[in-house]
Amino acid sequence: MAGSVYKVIELVGTSTDSWEDAAKRAVTTAGESLRDLRIAEVVKLDMQLDDDGAVSLFRAKVSVSFKHEASN
Repeated sequence: MAGSVYKVIELVGTSTDSWEDAAKRAVTTAGESLRDLRIAEVVKLDMQLDDDGAVSLFRAKVSVSFKHEASN
């Protein structure tokens, strides 16, 4: 029977520009060391605020799946 197994990890990307950029950074960085990325799902968005209450950092928690290769 043919089938595949995928591993899911959570990452947090950050950006001073936007949530979209933060999510892209998380996926792009993961792609540098993981192969066969399949799905990325934004799980949570939040912001870091400075002492004056202004947004200083956008954060995106991203769930990423990639194909699991069993060791022989």
